[in-house]
Amino acid sequence: MIMEKMSRALERAKILVGMEVDEEVPEEATSFFDDFNRQCTLSTSQRLYGFAVCLAAGLACAFMSILVFFNPIKFGITFTFGNLLAVGSTSFLIGPKRQFGMMLDPVRIYATAIYISSMIVALLSAFYVHNKLLTLLAIILEFGALMW
Repeated sequence: MIMEKMSRALERAKILVGMEVDEEVPEEATSFFDDFNRQCTLSTSQRLYGFAVCLAAGLACAFMSILVFFNPIKFGITFTFGNLLAVGSTSFLIGPKRQFGMMLDPVRIYATAIYISSMIVALLSAFYVHNKLLTLLAIILEFGALMW
């Protein structure tokens, strides 16, 4: 009885951090994210290390972007890259499938759409258009969507 409770608690903990629970899934019901999660199994400590390193690198890029604040093109690139790393760090904890599902949740869908589109506009305006005003506006929109 105690072992059964511990087994259920371990399964809940695995689901919480996005690890795969030992269940048989029909072959035709698998998706890209199911295959990706199955191939990328990490231990709990590896997930925590990946999260910490990715988050630290993202925050470092975001904070270092302040150094080039008066050059909106460099600021847009470093700030956006830092945000991508910081958002991607949570995929280590909960898994990419669950992360993607949470981003497409009806409550978050508009913020996600604005956030992703503003990142794309910021990078395109920084790399190809070289327009400082458009890059700065996209970064402001990106920051607003992130806070939303």
